[in-house]
Formats: sequence, structure tokens, C-alpha cells
Amino acid sequence: MEALLSAIGRNENGQPALHRFFDHCAGDGALREELVRIAHVRGFSSGETIVGEGEESGLVGTVISGVLRVQKTMPDGRQQIVGLLFAPNLFGRVFSRVSPVAIEAATDCRLCCFSRIAFESFLARHPAVEHDVMLAVLDELDAAQEWMLLLGCQAVQEKVASFLLMILRQADAGGRPRRRRRIVDVPISRHDMAVYLGTTTETISRTIQDFARRGVLRVINPQRFEVLDVAGLAFLSGRVAEPGDIDEPSRKSA
Repeated sequence: MEALLSAIGRNENGQPALHRFFDHCAGDGALREELVRIAHVRGFSSGETIVGEGEESGLVGTVISGVLRVQKTMPDGRQQIVGLLFAPNLFGRVFSRVSPVAIEAATDCRLCCFSRIAFESFLARHPAVEHDVMLAVLDELDAAQEWMLLLGCQAVQEKVASFLLMILRQADAGGRPRRRRRIVDVPISRHDMAVYLGTTTETISRTIQDFARRGVLRVINPQRFEVLDVAGLAFLSGRVAEPGDIDEPSRKSA
């Protein structure tokens, strides 16, 4: 287990960069050893396919670092982004042979991988861990609801603000410690972002520049932003800031 954790690394809070179901294995030596025997770490370059749409899903696991893009092919051949997976999200289709979506590396990434068949057998032998995986699936449903809410926003301003806020919160959930500088790295191109949000790249650019003029964020480069006012970004999204969003004085007020 220690060799696996060494290969995986730890997040910036010093915790293993894995999903919570691994925590259940930490206190049971035999369970840990059994898990280690079927786990391996793999790296994927941006654009590489991890699981093909309509293909047998041979791999499942968790994101260690980087971002995965979940895509669905439309009847006319266009590919639509239907979700993003961040550390330590689960990826792959447990208990299902064929994947209904494609999973690709949106950025260079490292994954803790399992053979789907071996992992399903492991869960069948350990119901408590299977329960934790089911909770992780519920987390995925919650994330899907967030995406549906984002797409249901009427104004482009709300869509862009919701999208940036979602990425910021996902990064924090992945173990990044709270900092005075709140950085958002958008893992998809401006074009893909526009297609997903149902608008144009020009409108996306104008909206982001408007956020910058309002003092809500600072543009570092086309894919990277520093959020100066999280509450302001939440307001522009049509929501309210969550308790975990603001725990440091903003740069704006410093």
C-alpha cells in the first residue's frame, strides 16, 4: 500500500489523492493488500481516450491529478461535453460492461486504475467498500444536477459565472488548500466551453472581460483566471456563495 501511495502522491493537504472509499481500506491490512494487488497508476496525455463511447469499459478508477472530459456523440456526429471529472472523482462504469459515454483526458492526467472486472469482484467480497462506491455514484448524480442547472441558466453571464464557480469548487473539493489567491484553470478550450454553454467564443470573451472590469476576476491567460471576489462571482451566477467559498479576505479588500 505504501508503494502505491508513493506512486500516487498526496494532495496539498498531505492526504492520499484518492477517493474516500480508499479510506475504508486504510485500517484493514488484508483489505489494503488486496486493493494494492489490483491497483496501478497510469498517466494519460491531453486528448488521449481512456474509455471509448459504446465500447467495453475495461478500466475504472479515480482521478489523481488533471481533468477528464466526458463526451457524448450526437446523431449528426458532433461531440458534446456532458461533464468534467476532477481529482478525486471516480471514472468508468462500475457494474456495466459498455460505456455510454467517451472519457478523454482534458489535460495531462494521472489516474489510479483498476480492471473493471477485478474491481467488481473486489467490491462483491467487501460490501462496506461497495457501499462507499455507491455513495460516490450519488456524488456523480449531484454533479450531473449541477451541470443541468448550469445549462438551464437563461443568461450567458449566469452560465459563465456558474461554470467558473463549479470548477473552483471542484478544485477545492479535490484537496487544494484554501489560499488567498483563488485560481481557476479551465480544462477545455474556449471553443469547447462556448459549445457546451450554447453560445459563441466571442460572447464568452466579452463576458469574461466584463467580469474583469467588475473586479470579480483577473485574466491571467485565456484558460487561467484569478477569482478576486468569490461572492461576486456567485452573485453573477444567480446563486449565493456557499460557506466554504470564502475563508480568506479577498485581494480586492486587501
